[in-house]
Amino acid sequence: MAAELVCAPGKLLALVGPSGSGKSTILRAIAGLYRPGHGRIACNGAVWFDAEKGIDLPPHRRSVGLVFQSYALFPHMTALGNVVAALGHLPPDARIERGRELLRLVHLDGLEERRPSALSGGQQQRVAVARALARDPDVLLLDEPFSAVDRRTRRRLHSELQELRAAVSMPIVMVTHDLDEAAALADVLCVLDQGETLQTGRPSDVLSRPTSERVREALDLRSEVEHERV
Repeated sequence: MAAELVCAPGKLLALVGPSGSGKSTILRAIAGLYRPGHGRIACNGAVWFDAEKGIDLPPHRRSVGLVFQSYALFPHMTALGNVVAALGHLPPDARIERGRELLRLVHLDGLEERRPSALSGGQQQRVAVARALARDPDVLLLDEPFSAVDRRTRRRLHSELQELRAAVSMPIVMVTHDLDEAAALADVLCVLDQGETLQTGRPSDVLSRPTSERVREALDLRSEVEHERV
């Protein structure tokens, strides 16, 4: 891989590109679930991975909140139970209240006792986000977090993600296949192909001024360009 990424606190970086371009692999590498052959990963002044120096912190020592595409909730636990399960670093008597606070943050107050099977896709996604925030991470990683919900719910979740960004000042790295979603949510857009960074910049700049034909292909913009030439 030859990907170079930088995301400041309070900003959202969207990774886009064709299937197999390495987007989800990058998230897994940041989280410590995948070991790159080379490179360096650092967050908030801490080095999590450095191939040259032999540094490779295990996932539990990286301050990461990760929301999977499938949400990966425990089906036998309530919404509150799923969040509390990630609060083992707090004293037992503080976990329930903190779990309720996190569920309120994602607009799920009143649904604490429901199990995932009794929640809609959007509500399950909110539980997954609350659980990811439970350990006060230094970075939040979102792997196609809105792909399993309908368009109407997706728009509402987009709005709630913008609210969440104002409440938690941390870098957010999101994988998406939806260019409209990336343009609406991201501060920075990074185009990937075969594990390589092709172009990085403001979404409006990248989408309106691709720097190469390869970027256009990765964004599936070739047909638009060819139409303009005709």
